[in-house]
Formats: sequence, structure tokens, C-alpha cells
Amino acid sequence: MRPWRIAAYLLAAVLSSALLLFVPAGTLAWWKGWQFLLIFFVGMTVAALWLWRVNPEIYAARRRVHPGTKRWDIILLCLLLPAVVAILPVAALDARFRWHPLPVWASVLGDALLLAGIGITAWAQAVNRFFEPGVRIQTDRGHRVVDTGPYAVVRHPGYVGACLLCAGAALSLGSLWALVPAGLCASLLVFRTRWEDQTLQAELAGYRDYARRVRFRLIPGLW
Repeated sequence: MRPWRIAAYLLAAVLSSALLLFVPAGTLAWWKGWQFLLIFFVGMTVAALWLWRVNPEIYAARRRVHPGTKRWDIILLCLLLPAVVAILPVAALDARFRWHPLPVWASVLGDALLLAGIGITAWAQAVNRFFEPGVRIQTDRGHRVVDTGPYAVVRHPGYVGACLLCAGAALSLGSLWALVPAGLCASLLVFRTRWEDQTLQAELAGYRDYARRVRFRLIPGLW
């Protein structure tokens, strides 16, 4: 994928996020919305530039859901994507009607979680050329086990990053109510982690041995 196309995707993501924030908020004078957009844009830009250097192939891999993706995963994605999108307008409505605003320290914590989520996800994508948007055994790409980088700590670091990113977005925007769709995202990702892990253990050569070496799916010491 050419750099200009990557830049276009980043710009589209920021503009769509701005619409999801400021239209429901009913105003442009919402500093937490602008703060979130700035941190999100800077974090995603740095991650995109780094991935372009270390694993540019990831852009083609993640461009679409590929043939062979498990049917259960397509259903999960249809539930997951609206939940992710809902975080922003729910936070905006919370700010507009002041349902339950959070203190400044919660926003600072959210900013840190947001950047951590972007960083962990990018790290996982950097070392894993098989990091596609859908769950499938990629026989067409020589699918094999990846056990370096964050995969040496947990088996599904991309989902760790996604959970942090969703929670961080809600807190960064100062919204308690936005934690509801963020929590739904995390719950769906837990189900996806479990089912993807079962699929990989059953169908990907070497994954059972990897699972014995790296015992935890998402949280070291817990699960």
C-alpha cells in the first residue's frame, strides 16, 4: 500500500471520529474531544510510520476480511464494530447532557491507556505478518506460530491493546457512560480470544506447543 493511501486512511479515521464526537456533542467547544483527537491522531500516525518501516505487508493483510474467515468470527465482528464506534457518540452525549462526567485525572489515565493500547497493538502487528482482521488459518500465506515480541508474554496481545484502547477512549473523553460500549467491546474480545485460541490449537501446526510455553491468553498470571 502506498504511503499516500495510508495517510488517506488516517485522515478518514480522524474526520469520521470528529463527526462522531462533535455532532452529538452539539458544539465544537469541547476541549476533551479535541484532546482525544490530537492524541489519537499523533499515536496512530507514529504507529503507522513505524509499521511502514518494519512490516509494510500488514496494510495489505488488514485491508479487508479475507475468504476463509470463520463464520462465528464474522458474526462477532458485526457486533464488535458497532460497539467500538458507539464509544465516541455516547461520550459526546454524556458531555452534552452531563449525565456523569468524570474528573480530570480520569481523562489523564484514559490518555495513557489510549496510547498504551495503540502501542501494544502496533507492536503485535509489527512482529506478526499474519495479523489479519478475521480469524482463519492462512494456508495461502504460510501461516505459522509467532512467539516473539509481545507474543512471548501473552498469546493474544492485539486484543490486550484493543481493550486498553477502548477503555482509554472512554476515559480520555471523560465519560462514565462510554465505558458501557467499551465494556461490551472487551467482553466480545474475551469470547473472540477463547474461540480463536481453540481454532488455532485445533488447526495450526505448532500452536499447542506454543500454548504450553506461553500459558496466558490475555492477562499474565490470570488468563
